[in-house]
Amino acid sequence: MERPVVANGSLPADLGSWPKAELHLHLDGSVLVDTAVELARSRGVDAPTDRAAMARALVADADGASQAALLRAFDLPIALLQDGEALERVARELVETKAAENVRYLEVRWAPLLHRAGGLRTDEVIAAVCAGTADAAGRTGAVVRLIATALRSHDPTDNAALAEEAIRFRDRGLTGWDLAGDEATHPDASAHAESFAIARAGGLRITCHAGEWGGAAQVRRALALDPERIAHGPGAIDDAGLCAELRGRGVTLDLCPTSNVQAGIVPSVAAHPLARLYRAGVSVTLSTDDLTVSDVSLTDEYRRAVELIGLSPAELWAIDRHALDVAFADEDALAPLRADFDAWAGGLPAGDGARQAGAELPAS
Repeated sequence: MERPVVANGSLPADLGSWPKAELHLHLDGSVLVDTAVELARSRGVDAPTDRAAMARALVADADGASQAALLRAFDLPIALLQDGEALERVARELVETKAAENVRYLEVRWAPLLHRAGGLRTDEVIAAVCAGTADAAGRTGAVVRLIATALRSHDPTDNAALAEEAIRFRDRGLTGWDLAGDEATHPDASAHAESFAIARAGGLRITCHAGEWGGAAQVRRALALDPERIAHGPGAIDDAGLCAELRGRGVTLDLCPTSNVQAGIVPSVAAHPLARLYRAGVSVTLSTDDLTVSDVSLTDEYRRAVELIGLSPAELWAIDRHALDVAFADEDALAPLRADFDAWAGGLPAGDGARQAGAELPAS
């Protein structure tokens, strides 16, 4: 296999073949268009029933006005995902789609409390997603972990109960806890501190959405919950003191440039501060946020990072590889992946790193 070209900052011709890790990916934002059409027809959901119209309904505007406007794009896919079969199918298809572009490690997050309108219990929602991702991981060889997401708009008591339920699925690949939702109307993440305490005590790793509204100040607010990672937060670049604090505390920003344009927090992908944050020493990763709502693959996002944002291929590779150092999985899963990524970068065929490390890649 031809190795990626890193000299002179040129874009590798085989960028799609890079082994990749993706840490910021929403299940409900990643329903395949054809699947959405079938679900709408079979579930009686009021939604377009032809592919072109469904695509228009599912994909958010490329240039968004606000986070709140972007969040409205999730209303339809959530309506389609109100039974266990649909949740399991969409989770399975997402892992299969990502594995096909050589995403070797991925973390899928979703808000279980949004999927109970059809009568599912919270544990049934979680079990369905666990089953779908585990099935696809076993067949593709991808390593998958799950993150349960609470919502800022929900009652803190309900989120605490969700955290209690989520920790019961640690042995089925659910390893992370998150908070998301409209920051303009619910700016204070600390209102949900109890759920974070429960999740942390139960062994879940901690992340939190912040900075899709309110810039650096919102990232500072989220730090009060002592997260390992922040979902988004590009506005941190505007506050040198905050960048220093992120470096000092080892907090990672899981950045999604295309989605950030859709949320109206950066004017264009080219203007995104991914490269500046990386060069300032802030720990960053690169993800899509949503396969369908953002209409972007991880390979697309990597290409934009080089062509538009100005990362060198070597910098992009460092960011890709770094994701395995901040991932919410245990060492038994990550060590062979790191060895395999390193071997690939050193010119060995894919898979040789894991074999040299004396371990097979875990299925889930």
